[in-house]
Amino acid sequence: MRKFSVPVDLRSRQEMESFLRDHFRYPTMNSWNQATSYACNLKVHSLGLASEITSKLYDMLDTQEFFDFRNDLLAEFNHAHGYRWQAGFNGRSGGYLVLYQGELRSTGHLSYCTHCGQRNYRSTADTGNICGACGRSARVDYSTPPKQPVTFPGRGTDMDEDYDEWSLSELRNRVKLVQELDSLADSIVSQAIHLANAYEVVEEEYFVPQTRHVLVAKSPS
Repeated sequence: MRKFSVPVDLRSRQEMESFLRDHFRYPTMNSWNQATSYACNLKVHSLGLASEITSKLYDMLDTQEFFDFRNDLLAEFNHAHGYRWQAGFNGRSGGYLVLYQGELRSTGHLSYCTHCGQRNYRSTADTGNICGACGRSARVDYSTPPKQPVTFPGRGTDMDEDYDEWSLSELRNRVKLVQELDSLADSIVSQAIHLANAYEVVEEEYFVPQTRHVLVAKSPS
């Protein structure tokens, strides 16, 4: 099994610079955008796994549950870094784990309805407490306005960077960050192997309700 995380001597400028300079990179959007960042190749065929596990993983890529488990790991990484740094997948088939830049940004909502949850961009001090969605007198102002994660997919990280000009502290911080990305890649692979060993992919038949317009005869008056 391929291992992504490697030890780096944080006392050695040369070793830290080499680690960052030689690390695999991938576009944060498309290749024509020319913005790249630190990344890990997580394509199933490149992980060095047993053929039976590889075959099961390809089947699991068709299930929503597989991605739900994976997204939980991504969310933990993003939250731990205050969404200043985020991990996401890119590539035509989504096989590359990429380090993105981002932030937490206000949604702009100032109040919400405690009955139905409807959010509002106006304060109750301006428009009262009547909810425009359910009509209840249940709108209150947020004590802390909500925020949402925002990702900057067109922004590269450390492209053509001259690490010689970085301080040792700056190098250590960046190395630790990239090592955490590599450790995340290892966790994703380990999780995938566990799922392949513990679960089976089965076909499930389901029906989706739909609506349509039909003619119905009027009742005799």
